[in-house]
Amino acid sequence: MINKILRVVTVLPGILFVVIGVGWVVDPASAATGVGMPLLEGVGRSTQIGDLGSFFLTMGLLILVGVTTLERVWFYPPMMLLGLAAIFRIVAWLVHGAALAGSMIAVEIIVTALLYVSTIRLCEKRSA
Repeated sequence: MINKILRVVTVLPGILFVVIGVGWVVDPASAATGVGMPLLEGVGRSTQIGDLGSFFLTMGLLILVGVTTLERVWFYPPMMLLGLAAIFRIVAWLVHGAALAGSMIAVEIIVTALLYVSTIRLCEKRSA
């Protein structure tokens, strides 16, 4: 029963990230506002839409594949992306004068932890 609940809870950020990723393609101005940034111009806009759209869409799809296949390897890339994003946000705050994005860091750490727990609880142990 707990594993079924964990599976449902793990699907939720996967779906959310897919929606955010698609949002960068269909409504980039709203997507930018949603992550606290202006929509840039020129090549900056291309980079914003391309990089952030692919970041969120890939993360979401990998989580959904992981929940579907229950193979832990699919969870590792989104865990790395989210964990590193949290670390880089902290570095941006400490070293580069950025505002501390506490709520975003919290979400990244919580989802990373959720994915880690999912790899332990949901995924079969594979023999080497």
